[in-house]
Amino acid sequence: MVIGGGAAGFFCAVNAAKESPSLSVSILEKQSKVLQKVKVSGGGRCNVTHACFKIAVLVKKYPRGVSFLKKAFTHFSTQDTINWFESRGVPLHAEADGRMFPKSNHSQTIIDCLLDEAAKYRVKIQLNTEIISIQKKGTQFILEDKKGNVYTADYLMIASGGFPKPEQYQWLQALGHSIQQPAPSLFTFNMQQHPICQLMGVSVEQVSVKIVGSKLSTSGPILITHWGLSGPAILKLSAWGAREMQRSNYHFTVLLNWIDTPENQLREEWTSIRLHQGGLPLGSKNPFKIPQRLWDFLLNSCQISNDTKWSELPAKEQNKLMHILTTHELIVQGKTTFKEEFVTCGGIDLSEIDAHTMQSKIVPNLFFGGEILDVDGITGGFNFQHAWTSGYVASKKIVEMSLVF
Repeated sequence: MVIGGGAAGFFCAVNAAKESPSLSVSILEKQSKVLQKVKVSGGGRCNVTHACFKIAVLVKKYPRGVSFLKKAFTHFSTQDTINWFESRGVPLHAEADGRMFPKSNHSQTIIDCLLDEAAKYRVKIQLNTEIISIQKKGTQFILEDKKGNVYTADYLMIASGGFPKPEQYQWLQALGHSIQQPAPSLFTFNMQQHPICQLMGVSVEQVSVKIVGSKLSTSGPILITHWGLSGPAILKLSAWGAREMQRSNYHFTVLLNWIDTPENQLREEWTSIRLHQGGLPLGSKNPFKIPQRLWDFLLNSCQISNDTKWSELPAKEQNKLMHILTTHELIVQGKTTFKEEFVTCGGIDLSEIDAHTMQSKIVPNLFFGGEILDVDGITGGFNFQHAWTSGYVASKKIVEMSLVF
């Protein structure tokens, strides 16, 4: 039995069924559809994995679970994912930023591939089935769903996804497992009352971002939204700072360096910039490649008229402008789930799971995969790679045990 019809659960089920025809494999999914995250991820294209082929580099994309993944990825990693789908007629392609999608650019291609595998190897899929309790009796697992139906299994794979509240893990704690405190990851920053939100839709390619009073910092593209800040740099920062930001109740100060250049370096270059701009008004095209709407906003924040010429900019305003370009301070007052990319960090304590098999060290024949484990990655296909890996690794061990049995 596999609890959860997402990427990890499906991958475990179809691989186990293929390699061990004697196994009767079923997926129990509480929703009315399977593979929902696969369908909506990557804007409906499915960011299957990331073109990162060295395990030592790959594991650095995961804020939690590095040591665990170093072991797991030796059994099934990025190239294995690419080969698996390509061998089934689903070639992948990498984009400039490393994200990998099916060549069709449709997530349905991935879904159809997995459903075809399930049909081919007679994997049963049961929808609208929410398991609420699990008991181990002898060598068998006794499962009960919300409607009172009972199921039995010799091997059990739990890939139900993460839960935002600790109490939602009680049915797993009853098996003797410990839970790491859940916390949202991959979210955007709220600052709805700030005037910068009037620039919604403006994106900046390379911005340095730092959280005041912490070691959290990153750089990358940023998108200004009607509620605050989003984009890859913000999502990455939210992943690394998931627990710290939760402790602050999502109230903190963020520093933005809009030009990704240290203030002291900008000051050294300023004279040259002024000479080059000559008698041009500041409101004309700026030399920093900042979008015009944002540039106008920053000038206005420094009380600098767009008509002021570069050569006539007073020292006081000049200092203000250099400071806001490199150290723009904004107060964050909350978070917003980032569409389908929402991920929960926390879950089953990794010290209780064998990274080489995904089997519980506490309950024999019990396996875990995907987001239910205390593993999460930044955006870019890394969470799916963990799902494929954990699903495959678990299936391999289940097959091995079933063949011996």
